[in-house]
Amino acid sequence: MSESKAPKIGTVGWIDLTVEDAPAIRDFYQQVVGWKALGLDMEGYQDFVMQAPQDEEAVSGICHARGPNEGFPSSWLIYITVAHLEQSLEKVLELGGQMLRPPRGAGGHGRFAVIQDPAGAVCALFEAAKD
Repeated sequence: MSESKAPKIGTVGWIDLTVEDAPAIRDFYQQVVGWKALGLDMEGYQDFVMQAPQDEEAVSGICHARGPNEGFPSSWLIYITVAHLEQSLEKVLELGGQMLRPPRGAGGHGRFAVIQDPAGAVCALFEAAKD
């Protein structure tokens, strides 16, 4: 979720990778892709905001599979931007999906919830903070 502006409704605005050993995978992507890492305090450990090498724009997160990410499989999680999180969550349930994690804050950027669609695919729905 970029510092400069909120992503457009209906677009993928962010992506996180949740893994058991975040520092090792941080190092892997630093060497493979060239990303730089910025530590993000998670009250007792650090997750990482990965930044593009040319301009240090935040492009993804690498997170430990603990705390708020406990129980997540090792996979990339996309955050799809919606206009109204509660309305979208109602539709998820109405159309046969599930809410896996209820809405929570995203560090002042907005709020998100993790869902599973009727086919079993998992993503997060993100509502940007209102100005």
